[in-house]
Amino acid sequence: MISDLGRQLNDPSTINHLPCQSDAKAGQPSTVPQFVWRIAEFIIGGLFIYAGIVKVADPVQFARDIDNYKILPWTIGVRLAFYLPWLEIFCGLALITRKLYLGGLSILTALIVVFITASVIAKSRGLDITCGCFGHASDNLGFAWHLALDFVLLAGLIFLMRTSSKKLV
Repeated sequence: MISDLGRQLNDPSTINHLPCQSDAKAGQPSTVPQFVWRIAEFIIGGLFIYAGIVKVADPVQFARDIDNYKILPWTIGVRLAFYLPWLEIFCGLALITRKLYLGGLSILTALIVVFITASVIAKSRGLDITCGCFGHASDNLGFAWHLALDFVLLAGLIFLMRTSSKKLV
């Protein structure tokens, strides 16, 4: 196994198909190059950093957006409006810098699941909500687009979680 890996390292034609640590245990070569996962980390981390910065810039509007869901009392919504954006920024930075990576990934996954659940509940109750995720930049998108974007982010986070938890052990 080690001699095979040494030969693969010296052969430039196999550089994109080197086994990762988790796949080497299973005896199967990786089908996705490492740089693809790194790009996904930058995109997802960057989206959460951007969303957090937009919310930090106007926490009162974000508190109103939280209140529109009619799930939490106003006082809790205001506290969340000041706390959640910073959590998103720090977790996005964790994905990009790979410091506290699994913690940031886990928190972002939990946040997106809670947000999807709250959005579906609000929509089923007939509430016309704007998500507030990206400030006024996302006001023109409908509920279906927001939900699709959220599920794409959730899928990306789950795939990153599955691949990275094996590599970081």
